[in-house]
Amino acid sequence: MLNWTDIASTAVTLFLVLDSLGNIPVFNAILSRLDHQRRSRVIAREMIIALVILVGFLFAGNIILGFLGLTQSSLNITGGVLLFIISLRMIFPGRHQYQAEDTEDPFIVPIAVPLTAGPSTIAILLFLGSSQPDRLWEWCLALVLAWLGSTILLILSPRVLAVIGERGSRALERLMGMILVILAVQMFLNGIRDFIQSL
Repeated sequence: MLNWTDIASTAVTLFLVLDSLGNIPVFNAILSRLDHQRRSRVIAREMIIALVILVGFLFAGNIILGFLGLTQSSLNITGGVLLFIISLRMIFPGRHQYQAEDTEDPFIVPIAVPLTAGPSTIAILLFLGSSQPDRLWEWCLALVLAWLGSTILLILSPRVLAVIGERGSRALERLMGMILVILAVQMFLNGIRDFIQSL
């Protein structure tokens, strides 16, 4: 039986880490030269590619960790550090280095990777897949729900920006960043606790 409480909380966490609101201005800058229909097709294609990559990391978590000789505590600490850095960038955003393309629409980089399938999302999925491998389908469902919400938000991003504006988008991104800081610190502390217990 599915634990919908855990699925919902994991989906919300992944949605925050995917940082769709923070990516809206970047996506609009990259795809500014494309018409509305082509822009929607490009976003859908890139998000599908990102989902395939993320699902692959989720299901291959144990294999990857075993091959690299990584422990659960090291993954927890690394994920916490990465998540903390990402959340700080959400709270204190700098200038984005991605510029609009001249003629070609972007393929895989930078929309699918690293803007969507970024290191912090991959670290969390590796942690979920390796710590509770018997619940992989629950985590997969949570990932799909978070991905679906992000995809819809990004496809509708011109309308979202028209409603909340860039200032509203930045304010919401910073709010999500503050929530992620708490999650990052908790993940880091869990990693330290597991490491001490393993000594």
